[in-house]
Amino acid sequence: MLNPGPTVAEILASHESGSGSPTHTAARVADAIAARGDDGTWITPVPREQLLAAAAEIERRPGARTLPLYGVPFGVKDSIDVAGWPTTLACPDFAHVATETAPAVQRLLDAGALFAGKTNLDQFATGLNGTRTPYPVPRSVFGGDLISGGSSSGSAKAVALGEVPFCVATDTAGSGRVPAALNGIVGWKPSRGLISTVGLVPACKSLDCLTLMATTVEDLDRVFEVIAGVDPGDPWSRARGSHFAGGRLRVGLPAESELDFFGDEIFQAAHLGVRDRLARLGFDCAPTTLRPFLDAGELLYQGPWVAERLVEFETFLAEHPDSILPVIREILTGGFRFTAVDVFRAQQRLQELKAVVARMWADFDVMVVPTIGTTFTVAQVQADPIRTNTVLGHYTHFGNLLDLTAIAVPVGTTSDGRPLSAMVFGPALADDTVLAAAARILDEPRQLVAHSDIRLAQKDRR
Repeated sequence: MLNPGPTVAEILASHESGSGSPTHTAARVADAIAARGDDGTWITPVPREQLLAAAAEIERRPGARTLPLYGVPFGVKDSIDVAGWPTTLACPDFAHVATETAPAVQRLLDAGALFAGKTNLDQFATGLNGTRTPYPVPRSVFGGDLISGGSSSGSAKAVALGEVPFCVATDTAGSGRVPAALNGIVGWKPSRGLISTVGLVPACKSLDCLTLMATTVEDLDRVFEVIAGVDPGDPWSRARGSHFAGGRLRVGLPAESELDFFGDEIFQAAHLGVRDRLARLGFDCAPTTLRPFLDAGELLYQGPWVAERLVEFETFLAEHPDSILPVIREILTGGFRFTAVDVFRAQQRLQELKAVVARMWADFDVMVVPTIGTTFTVAQVQADPIRTNTVLGHYTHFGNLLDLTAIAVPVGTTSDGRPLSAMVFGPALADDTVLAAAARILDEPRQLVAHSDIRLAQKDRR
């Protein structure tokens, strides 16, 4: 079951007060990782002595205790570069040792955060189930041979196990939200461009997002204040939107008949119970439709966007086909069937759906749906890898195509003990509103760190 360790806020309080220290925290992290052995969470954890040495270096920095993330450990999905460490994408023959650190990760390091290692993923970040890896397949912390979800499988599990309080992962089609849901943590996909994707080996470059996983919205806020920023090197980069002003929130709820639980009556009953609680939590609920969102989601893998993966992997696919897992090879080669006409036809259809969705936001601030409609065991996924993966992305595939911000919020368990998650999503740059809604669902007080305070701290470090 979920066994979260100390949060970012708790670690900072310990380090700043002197009741703990980065080196003590590093030792705890190293011990926790070693105790579990090779359980599929990490591909390349930082060895114990190196982790302790890095923590000691942080302690020696001038004004160390004032750093925004002083000694806070974190993991990085193994599709994101960290200088001196291999980036494998769960494909050993594709691996390279990074010579530069992704700017987003560098911002964390500059703020005093402690890099703990690279986490497991579905190969080439292609998949939502977490079984598509040549390394040990991670299972959900909820047991029962339940999948961990993917592609950011190891990142979610590292947080849920309490090994690190947050991880930097990615989300192109749900890769951050689905594993968060299956491990009972929060997984937030900010609006595209708010966190730089430079240094990320892309899956679909026009859709990729760096995402954050943690156990509280407060931790997401703290980390986001450090990691977010306009990057001139990222052509999709943009500035964040305004803060939520407070007050009641309008929530759009699709008709029950539009929600699909794929025959899972226990999951259906549990989610409808969550919907019933929203009004009591201070939300103004309004009926709406999910249809245009689902129509957009169908374009992702039934349309030409799958071919965008070939921009990055076509040469490797041609030269090293046997180095790629069969299911990933099948997906990649499927991209060759699309024509330029298919691309333009799909783009035009997507633009029509974007226009429909844009008008809907006048009626409510956010929408709430299940993050996933059911769960699967590892055996079930391996027996039917394509269909089960499609089912897992039913409520997440449309997120980046429609330029949304979305967060998976843990809302308890089903009657048979499986993790339950609601997804809150809103339009681009409504990130703070979505986070406010998530915090309200979690009954979590939310106090934001002012932008000016973060900028001042960063200036002082320079």
